[in-house]
Amino acid sequence: MSPFKISWKNIWSKPLNAALNILLIAFGTGILTVLLLASTQIEDKLAKNSKDIDLVVGAKGSPLQLILSSIYYIDFPTGNIPMNEAKKLMRNPFVKRAVPLALGDNYNGVRIVGTDSNYISLYNLKTQSGKFWKADLEATIGANVAKEQNLKVGDTFFGGHGLTEMKDEHKDHAYKVVGILAPQQNVTDNLILTAIGSVWKMHGDEGESHVEGHDHSAEAAHGHDEDREYTSLLIQYRSPMAVAMFPQMVNQTTNMQAASPAQESTRLFSLIGVGVDTLQWFAVLIMLIAAISVFVNLYNSLKERSYDLAIMRTLGASKGKLFSLIILEGLILTLVGTIIGIALGHGILQLISNYQESGQAKMNGLIFIKEEFYLLAAGLVIGIVAAVIPAIQAYRSNISKILAKN
Repeated sequence: MSPFKISWKNIWSKPLNAALNILLIAFGTGILTVLLLASTQIEDKLAKNSKDIDLVVGAKGSPLQLILSSIYYIDFPTGNIPMNEAKKLMRNPFVKRAVPLALGDNYNGVRIVGTDSNYISLYNLKTQSGKFWKADLEATIGANVAKEQNLKVGDTFFGGHGLTEMKDEHKDHAYKVVGILAPQQNVTDNLILTAIGSVWKMHGDEGESHVEGHDHSAEAAHGHDEDREYTSLLIQYRSPMAVAMFPQMVNQTTNMQAASPAQESTRLFSLIGVGVDTLQWFAVLIMLIAAISVFVNLYNSLKERSYDLAIMRTLGASKGKLFSLIILEGLILTLVGTIIGIALGHGILQLISNYQESGQAKMNGLIFIKEEFYLLAAGLVIGIVAAVIPAIQAYRSNISKILAKN
């Protein structure tokens, strides 16, 4: 009989002990897997979505809220900013590219983002079918939006007021899907992009401007411009000097605020990290308890099997073989527990993702990361450490005394 079969048979001679050991290891590994996957995906999303954005300018309020609403689309905006004031900033010598955003509507929970063509180059967007929006009420939708909302080029839909629920549907104006974005693996996969004029039109700011006979004089247009607003601006700097001077200028000389995505993302991740670290230590503690349990199980098993091991020695088994058998038993227990735990972690995260309403913060339990191999290696180390003392005792056992005693 092979060493593996002997070890496996001995492990399951006491199935309750074996199952408890495997369960403890699986529980600890499962928690660590969920934390690793979630923190890795969150960090990746934060980096991808703010990659080429140096600064966000918006209404005064919480800088973190401004970042979350304007880059990650998972919070409410801090308010609106006057378009005329925003345009002055857009023309500032420190600014290389400024992308205006107008938020406020959604379609079945998918955010409708009013913006201009600069947004396309900012995220290097491409279409997989159709074209980019040009006129008001034309919409180019993300790949996930097309799939989940069952929309295709040529379809029409009505937006609703608000950012999460269709509370006040705008039945007077229908959006027309003119294009579908190629998958970007970033925030744009879950957005509906349109012209800023579309958002203004939905909220009555520009509703009469396309009606025949409306006064289009420069004076009327200027008066109307003063009432128009953006939600925020996404800024790219022209030079490194802007990092020190531009945000300070915005915060001190205007009624707007400037927030750095890099700083706020770091702050956000540090806040999340406090809870993650606590749970990680809890999971490590569980795995240490599991290691002690495996050690006690193997130690007790060795006492009970001392006569059997002595008989194996008399039948030709070497000391090294007995040593390896005990080590193998520890490895089997921890390896099975670790594999079950990793699978459990992926399953739990995938289950959580099915109940997440926000597409931007949605986790994916089907993604595997290299850190999981470290978990597997840690499980093997725990198995070896837990089994090494019983294995040494088996190696040093005195055959003559054991046989004489029995």
